[in-house]
Amino acid sequence: MDLKIFFTTFAMIFIAELGDKTQLATLSFAVEAKSRLSVFLGASVALILTSLLAVVSGSVLTKFIPENIIKIAAGGLFVILGLWFIISTLLKW
Repeated sequence: MDLKIFFTTFAMIFIAELGDKTQLATLSFAVEAKSRLSVFLGASVALILTSLLAVVSGSVLTKFIPENIIKIAAGGLFVILGLWFIISTLLKW
């Protein structure tokens, strides 16, 4: 195992996840739930499975599409979704 990649990935994902909608949703469930352990385990398994899906998808995509194109497409999709969320929120006002 490459510890440099491990710690870099951990740090980036940890920072990116702080205060995001997933963490806020988990917080909301924990407030309402009688079993906080169930909330923790459910959220943990969901994050593990989505990470597995991302890793498998990334390794399959790199066999057919160059890495730089994948990065550009992912960044573009991120920007498009951000704009979509902003615009949809503004339209609700």
